[in-house]
Amino acid sequence: MSAAQELLLLLPLVLLALQAPLCRGACVDVESDTEAVANSGFKLGCISCKMRAEVPAETTVDWFFRATNEAEFSQLYSYNYDDQVKGVVNDPRFEDRLRWNGSNNTNDLQDGSIYILNVTLSDAGTYRCIFNRVLKYSNDYEFHTNITKNVTIIVVPQLTRGLASILSEVMMYVSIIGLQLWLVVEMIYCYRKIAAAGEEALRESAAEYLAIASESKDNCAGEQEAE
Repeated sequence: MSAAQELLLLLPLVLLALQAPLCRGACVDVESDTEAVANSGFKLGCISCKMRAEVPAETTVDWFFRATNEAEFSQLYSYNYDDQVKGVVNDPRFEDRLRWNGSNNTNDLQDGSIYILNVTLSDAGTYRCIFNRVLKYSNDYEFHTNITKNVTIIVVPQLTRGLASILSEVMMYVSIIGLQLWLVVEMIYCYRKIAAAGEEALRESAAEYLAIASESKDNCAGEQEAE
């Protein structure tokens, strides 16, 4: 096949590749962490993936907060990409301590996470995240959805290790010790086996030497008698 024919065959594939839309990153609905450390930053996660990624949407996110000693939720934060001031802190307890940490450069929000600076013990409680989403279909049809997620946060003076982490570390040390003991047992077994094989070979060599020596002695005696 000539080079010109190969180029003609590859031309449709090149055209298809040029017409293919750019691939978008997949959305993964990950649960937020629930343990914050005092005097440190903490990402309060809230993700709501669309079921139909190809349908455009306009989304706003509202956060509410209920402290551990409170009975009602109060509005904490609101985000609207179309507003000139996109993120607004509504709770004076979090003034200058909240930052938007979700989707950027789009009003089709799927990540509505926020970031708390300088966490205090009074920040412990339940946080509510609400996605207000308007799906835009053809013929000017719109479909409104509301997704609500609650995240309960505890604040500790310093980072604590989870039970699963402790158990995994203990199992790792147990496995290492068990492996070392198994290697020692195998080395002793192999040494004894090699030693026993060496002794047996030594016995066989000694017996063979004695048998040869005895046979040589008998031959010499027979020759002397014949003379």
